[in-house]
This record gives sequence, structure tokens and C-alpha cells, in this order.
Amino acid sequence: MIIAQHRKFTPFNILFVSIMGLILCLGIFLHLPPKIVPVFLEPAVNNLIGLKIGDNLTPAQNVFTTLALTLLQAFFLNSIINHFNFLGKPNFTVALLYMTLVSLFPPFLVLSPPLICNFITIWMLGKLFNIYKLSDVKGLMFDLGLIVAIGSLIYFPFIVMMLLLWISLVIFRPFNWREWITPLLGFITIYFLLGVIYLWIDRIAEFYLIFKPLGYFFPTELGLNLYDYLVTAPIFVALLFFLYVLKDHFFKSVVHLRKSFQLLFFMILLTIGSFYLNSHITINHFLLCAPPVAIYLAFYFTNSKSKWVYEVLYLIIILTIIYFQFI
Repeated sequence: MIIAQHRKFTPFNILFVSIMGLILCLGIFLHLPPKIVPVFLEPAVNNLIGLKIGDNLTPAQNVFTTLALTLLQAFFLNSIINHFNFLGKPNFTVALLYMTLVSLFPPFLVLSPPLICNFITIWMLGKLFNIYKLSDVKGLMFDLGLIVAIGSLIYFPFIVMMLLLWISLVIFRPFNWREWITPLLGFITIYFLLGVIYLWIDRIAEFYLIFKPLGYFFPTELGLNLYDYLVTAPIFVALLFFLYVLKDHFFKSVVHLRKSFQLLFFMILLTIGSFYLNSHITINHFLLCAPPVAIYLAFYFTNSKSKWVYEVLYLIIILTIIYFQFI
């Protein structure tokens, strides 16, 4: 069965995860749109260099490139989780679940700024999980401030990850005001240098417009149809099973794991709450939730004892995704 196979740590699962990723995006491969708009970075960067990612790609090349990038992200995230031994034993369930989540909606299967930012999200998680073990994290927090600033230049709502850096300090560290200041210094450094460039080319007014999204009001609706809600239903069921399994393992787990799960929860909350920081709200924003949710689901699918339950549940998830892709 699918989950039982990916609970093993074998190189063959690299191929299996890749095959599952291909199967889960067959719908869009067979119903390619005539044209896919290239990725525009945030105005802070785009106004200077006018970079369009994927401008010369055909729709098929765009989807295939997206598949390749998400596979890289899946194995990157999987290696981090195995390194910190979050699941009790090395396996490939994180990679499998990540590929499943990034296939939920057809818009997820094309190049987008949130997709690119997920490389930064996963990189950040590896660094944040390491905070608990370090005696001095000021240099690391400065680097993380730089990383958040770079991510916000690709996709502005990523700026809320600054709050996650401070939340991580609350969760993992005793209070030290120097550790709280250093991520802010790293963040400011990037924008200060960018501001100098805008001032140098006499376009400082455009620099101030970068922060206009911070003044947006919460939108009254998000463009989701009934099918979007239905395809996520099995995922929510799986998360309920995760909470049930976590209940039995939480206080038996090492402190680092418990704190890390708390950090992932706040990451999901911040990502969901930041969707209004973009003038054009799309479902792609929620790609940023894929890494933490994939870790949660992988914990359930690795630690569940009822084989027929988790195998049937995962089968329902992939059949639902494929069904709604084709209709």
C-alpha cells in the first residue's frame, strides 16, 4: 500500500514520490490552458528589473517545471524532518504528503510567487528548529531577518514571518532583548539597501508604495467555489486524526518536538491571516501552508496504528484530488 511503502526509508521511495507527484498533476497536463501568465515578483523588485519568471515557457513546460520544483521542495523538507527525527524514524511520508498538498488545486500546479517562497519557508524551518539547540542565536536570528525580507520581495505577505521569528524565540528561548532585536536589524538591512537604490535612481516615491499592502482592509470574500471546499474535506479529516494521534504522543515526546509542533501551528495561523496583504487574492497564497500541514499529516500517517484507516484515508485524498481535476 502507498503509506506503508513510504513509511520505509529506502531510496526507491524517491521514485515513488516522483510518480505520485506526476499522477496528481495529470489533470492539468491533460487540460492545459492555452496560456499561463508568467510570474511577476513584487513591485519592489519588478519595478527595478522587470523579471518575469516563466515568460518563455509553454503551459506544458510551466507545469513540468512546477512539478520539478515541488519535488525538490518535498525532498528538502523531508530531509529536514528526518534530520531532527520528528517522526521517530526516517521515512518519506513528509515528501509524499507535501506533494499531495501542492496538488490540491489546479492553480497550485503552475509557477507562482508563493511556490517560489516555499523554498525559503522550508529553509527557515530548518533554521528555526535548530534554535533550541544553540547557546547563541543572535547571528542566526539576523540571518532569518534577512531571509524574511528577501521572501517579502518575492511575495509581500511573507513579511508576516517576522512575527514567527519572535514567536519562535518565545517558544524556544528565555527572553533576551538582543535576540529580539537582531532579526529586525536583518530585515531592515535589506529594505535599507533597497531604499538606497531607489533614492539613487530618483524613484523614492515608488519605494514607499512597497508598503501600501499594510494598509489594506480585510476582504469580505475569497474566490473559492464549492469544489475547492470539497477537495479539502479529506485533508481536514486527516488533520482531526492527527490531533487524535498527537494527543497520545504529545507528552511522551521530547520537549523539542512539542515546541516545534507549537511553532508550526503559529506558522499556519500567520499564513492564513496574511492573505489580505495582497491586492489580488488567489488560492495560491495557501501554498505557504503546505510545509507545516505536510509535517502534521506525516506525523499521523507515520504513527497511526490502524493500517486500513490511514491507507483508505490517503486513497480518498488522492482520488478526490484527481476527480476534481478532471471535472
